[in-house]
Amino acid sequence: MTAALRARAVGLVLLVPLVLAGCSDAAQEPGSRAGDVTADAAGQEAAPDAAAADGSRVAGPQRPAPPPERGCYDLDLDAALAATDDSPTRPCASPHTARTFLVGRLDRAVDGHLLAVDSDRVRSQVATQCPAALPGFLGGGEDGWRLSVLRAVWFTPTLPEADAGASWFRCDVVAPDGRGGLLPLAGRLEGVLATVTGRDRWGLCATGAPDDRDARRVACAEQHSWRAVSVVELAGTGAAGEDYPGEQAARERGQEPCEQVGRDRATDSLQFTWGYEWPSAEQWAAGQRFGRCWLPVT
Repeated sequence: MTAALRARAVGLVLLVPLVLAGCSDAAQEPGSRAGDVTADAAGQEAAPDAAAADGSRVAGPQRPAPPPERGCYDLDLDAALAATDDSPTRPCASPHTARTFLVGRLDRAVDGHLLAVDSDRVRSQVATQCPAALPGFLGGGEDGWRLSVLRAVWFTPTLPEADAGASWFRCDVVAPDGRGGLLPLAGRLEGVLATVTGRDRWGLCATGAPDDRDARRVACAEQHSWRAVSVVELAGTGAAGEDYPGEQAARERGQEPCEQVGRDRATDSLQFTWGYEWPSAEQWAAGQRFGRCWLPVT
């Protein structure tokens, strides 16, 4: 009996917004504090208050708020996908759904001009850097987070804060629960996907096959019947290497490797079931240049 194919393009609803990310290696310097004189991207220092002729103080330009600290937050999904966040930090020992893994500095200066914090260039900068930094934080290599429910979200200053000179960005890790919410995060996350226990807990699983419209994506710690087990690289299959290759080409690209994964892991190499899902054009544009092979859990 030949291998039974279960395959269709299944768009993970949360994948597109949650992969729009990027990272800066510049974290807040230890010991920096509110009240220090800071320089904006054009090199101008925030001016101190000036003295008027009668001796009173005249307020100078508003000084930017300090960058956020690395901490934990209790966010819902809408808050996690927002551009800004003013939620208070909380101890990571308390219940939380988001954890900061990187705080960096935006590069807003172009030809001596300061770009708006919501400009396409600045947004693209952050949307590339946070996801790029996440695998290094979680461990397990590039495929580790691709085969997990853990995703990066990010935040920048509000427009008034940016106008006052704030140029930071914040990257958080969250775990969509498959029900329109976020899973609580607990325990150590740094390097978690480098361990078997961590992958079994935070791995990407599902309550049904990839072609089951009623199936939900869940963490592998929850009840499930299918699991994402390997990644199919699709980058370079388009005409220009970065163009979406089209649904048919993306689908065909993963059938042979996913079938081979199923055969290699099956107890009967002539009778087994496997699944494959590939990115939509929208997901491809958002940065997902890979598909996933799925196997039923027996």
